[in-house]
Amino acid sequence: MLARRIKTLSRFGKCCRESKESYSRICLRLASTEVSKVDDRQSAISRDLKPTPPQPPFAKNLFLGRFDKAMLTYPEIKTNEELEILNQMVEPIEKFFGNVDSKSIDRNAKIPDVILKQLGEMGLFGQQIPELYGGLGLNATQYARLAEATSMDSSIAVTLAAHQAIGLKGILIAGTEEQKEKYLPKLATGEHIAAFCLTEPSSGSDAASVRTRATLSEDGTHYLLTGGKIWISNGGIADIFTVFAQTEIVDALGNKQDKITAFIVERSFGGVTSGKPEDKLGIRGSNTCEVHFDRTPVPVDNVIGLVGGGFKIAMNVLNSGRFSMGSSGAGSLKRLIGMVTEHATTRMQFGKTLSEFDLIKEKVAKMAVQTYAMESMAYLTAGMLDAGDRPDCSLEAAMVKVSIPLSSSVQ
Repeated sequence: MLARRIKTLSRFGKCCRESKESYSRICLRLASTEVSKVDDRQSAISRDLKPTPPQPPFAKNLFLGRFDKAMLTYPEIKTNEELEILNQMVEPIEKFFGNVDSKSIDRNAKIPDVILKQLGEMGLFGQQIPELYGGLGLNATQYARLAEATSMDSSIAVTLAAHQAIGLKGILIAGTEEQKEKYLPKLATGEHIAAFCLTEPSSGSDAASVRTRATLSEDGTHYLLTGGKIWISNGGIADIFTVFAQTEIVDALGNKQDKITAFIVERSFGGVTSGKPEDKLGIRGSNTCEVHFDRTPVPVDNVIGLVGGGFKIAMNVLNSGRFSMGSSGAGSLKRLIGMVTEHATTRMQFGKTLSEFDLIKEKVAKMAVQTYAMESMAYLTAGMLDAGDRPDCSLEAAMVKVSIPLSSSVQ
């Protein structure tokens, strides 16, 4: 594990040309951290710890008049050492993004291949993929912190989020060991890019109403997938798709009904076409388009989870992926506040700077409050995800997502 962590950091060092002295210090910190973790695990085993009950859902209980006072203690990274290592990872990423020509990406509506390759070398396509499969193995809090840094270019941020926050997340949380071994290594390096295919013309928030259908072949070896999806991020550049489709289920009494099933679909299976990229505002470099499947053959081994269990997987993916949007949005807004305050403190009107006018002070204060709230919500949710075994944070994640346009409107 330590060797993988050091190898990972070498990617950051290569891309950002950190000094050998700095790199050595990082390796030493990693070594001491790993030793501490080993000691902690041995202590836990010797204490014969009993399993703890699942954490009750915080936001849902608020609607029932129940307030968990334990939530008054804000979750933090356990040790200063871990925080310092995380900051060491963030610094080279920020340096890298400082050299990215975001105007060119937005103007040309495309992220250059060389940039995508460098992102892969830094490990940014596999942030939450376990080290066992070649990823960085970051927890939710660490992933949220890196999302602040990658938000320096909105097109790249959306591409990375669509890839790992939802695109490959189904494999990560519900895939078999064979599926993980087959797909995650190339997804971790960016050699393959993932997309999440749920939304259809008649199915948006009502995810259960999808019309894309997967029909089991007569010999029972594969499904034939037919249908179309819209507004699919990475849809035109993805190699691997997580697709949700209706399948016929026969219950114990012989009754037939349609239920949603999740599939891993490779573009190489055939019958997969992508539409014209959507022309968006501000994130033109990210690819969003329609994706169509015309009798695409999908092996039965590529079903994620249980046949008919796709709706639950879709909800779990969305709930676990939304929280990072808050930290990414907060990262962008904090940079905007920096631009605003720089202008307000240097622009002179009527013999004084703009920052001396009460109306401007009020505007900047509202911006800071909203950004602080968004950031706090994102990291609180991340801390809850890290503290428990898949806790129910569905409402928290939804609140974080909703807070982004609300906070942005204040700016």
